[in-house]
Amino acid sequence: MSRADFEVLVSEALDEVPPELAALIDNVAIFVEDEPPAGDPALLGIYEGIPLTERGHYYGGVLPDRITIYRNSTLAICDSVDDVVDEVNITVVHEIAHHFGIDDARLHELGYG
Repeated sequence: MSRADFEVLVSEALDEVPPELAALIDNVAIFVEDEPPAGDPALLGIYEGIPLTERGHYYGGVLPDRITIYRNSTLAICDSVDDVVDEVNITVVHEIAHHFGIDDARLHELGYG
């Protein structure tokens, strides 16, 4: 799958976030990269930033948090386009949940691990 097609899937997954939650996403930039960091080749996505639950009155004047979705590692675990669509949706929700302060253990319980 081309990078452009993959980026469309990420965009469509973001469009599926319920509007009431999307309105709460604050100061976050979303990126697609081909390869994850060398030390974690199976990584599908990552949230880097300060979750909303940890922001205090001091929060301000900072660069946006960053969510990165990794194309090649996602494609490597999928057998079909439908699998890619499902995995992108799960990964996008998973990383947005980290922005809201939800940890990996809870995400696994909810089926977004």
